[in-house]
Amino acid sequence: MHKSYERIIIGDLLHKYPFAAGYFEQNKMDIKGHEDKTVEEFLDRYTDEEREEWAIDKEKITSDLNHYIEQMISFLGLDKDRVDSITILAGRDKAGNPETFEKLTIHSSEIISIVGPTGSGKSRLLADIEWAANKDTPTQRTVLINGELPDKSLRYSTSNKLVAQLSQNMNFVMDLSVGEFIELHARSRMVENIEEMTQRIIDAANDLAGEKFDLETPITGLSGGQSRALMIADTAILSTSPIVLIDEIENAGIDRKRALNLLVSEEKIVLMATHDPSLALIADKRIIIKNGGIHKVMETRAEEKSILSELEKMDLIISKMRSSLRNGEVLNHKYIKGEV
Repeated sequence: MHKSYERIIIGDLLHKYPFAAGYFEQNKMDIKGHEDKTVEEFLDRYTDEEREEWAIDKEKITSDLNHYIEQMISFLGLDKDRVDSITILAGRDKAGNPETFEKLTIHSSEIISIVGPTGSGKSRLLADIEWAANKDTPTQRTVLINGELPDKSLRYSTSNKLVAQLSQNMNFVMDLSVGEFIELHARSRMVENIEEMTQRIIDAANDLAGEKFDLETPITGLSGGQSRALMIADTAILSTSPIVLIDEIENAGIDRKRALNLLVSEEKIVLMATHDPSLALIADKRIIIKNGGIHKVMETRAEEKSILSELEKMDLIISKMRSSLRNGEVLNHKYIKGEV
């Protein structure tokens, strides 16, 4: 089982797969009031004593949940034309040397960080995926969709692009309100319940943005963080692209963890170019790019995950200090000690 539904926020999981409520009921798990947590976070709230007393096996519960949802998706026919995975077969770097891996398979709902110096070849990797390379690009890589060579027509499709890109600078020039912008995109996707979809996107965007905005706000009046929040929500919920590349989300001015959870909840494959250790360690794997080639593929280890929890505490301290600075307050050592 390759899915990671336990990493999806429970509210989003139930919205997308209402039948998942049956699994929690069958297992006598009361999720009411915990809809803002991921399944993993919900299970982590139990103490060791409670796990032993109630025979709670986190690994088994999450594995069974994944299996249950996959079976229901297949039974209901929801998996038609779905991109479950992409596989990258090794090519060569700029010097013509073979890449040091055989193949890399990335599944939907996985987060992959991409690390490497500027000009190392991160954009070339994305381009190979976007164009479904078949040994006909400078890297000589091959990209498989769901384990097979895709139809050539996929390369030239404008309506079913494999990759949606969220660049560092999101600047709007159209004279539209946020509501009009979302509606325009929804109509282009021939969405039936446009009003409901519009509200869902604005709610998701405001969940990510530090400063709230509404449907009447002109998109040219959005701050950088608000613009990025809107585009992430729009891409996650409306875009048909199964793969999303985010460039330097650490500079976005948004709730980064919630943004990634939102994309994962919509079963996107997330490729994230970053220099931030916190974001790099949130990923399931990280790709190290050197000299135009994939130099190494590393799985995030348990020890690194424990480091991540410490980094998140540091991020929280910095966030509080940033907020205080904006409000004209005086900083002191209580922030460092976690007393604020």
